[in-house]
Amino acid sequence: MLRVGLTGGIGSGKSAVSTRLAARGAVVIDSDVLAREVVAKGTDGLAEVVAAFGEVLTAAGELDRPAVGRLVFGDEAARRKLEAIIHPRVRARAAEIEAAAPDDAVVVHDIPLLVETGQAGEFDLVLVVDVPVEVQVERLAEQRGMTDEEAKSRIASQSSREDRLAVADVVIDNSGSLDELDRRIDEVWSALRARAGHGPDTKA
Repeated sequence: MLRVGLTGGIGSGKSAVSTRLAARGAVVIDSDVLAREVVAKGTDGLAEVVAAFGEVLTAAGELDRPAVGRLVFGDEAARRKLEAIIHPRVRARAAEIEAAAPDDAVVVHDIPLLVETGQAGEFDLVLVVDVPVEVQVERLAEQRGMTDEEAKSRIASQSSREDRLAVADVVIDNSGSLDELDRRIDEVWSALRARAGHGPDTKA
């Protein structure tokens, strides 16, 4: 099994990369998906969030994510309290999924905050999806309707581009076209399969 950490700044196109790796046969474990799972309605994770932050629930009894976001954004102590509830549960669930994967699998852990949470050293290698900051700002404006100020604030709340590149074993430049991205993913996938013991890949 080859354990790969995948990360990239907001607006870098990390999801496009993880989708393409999954299509080529990687077992992708998406920490954002798991973070929603572990605080779903009826979970002990949700109960703990309510105990810590109050009735941050929708009318349907689900976590009111925007409300929680407002409580923790810009408040480091509150953010750390939330992370202490969610992160251990996410890691435990990710470990369960990984344990069920085939021995020769390429397992990609898609973790937006991989650098911020100090997990880079836990993987066989780290893939970083990289674009210039100005491209991030453009994409956040186009895709999410953010103003330049909002986009820059979100980017600044994450690790810097330099910090991500410092932990990268493989960099995927996603500032070009999707065709260019596909060609780069083919190269990376062949290398990952070879590293996992498959030899040259004929399917990529």
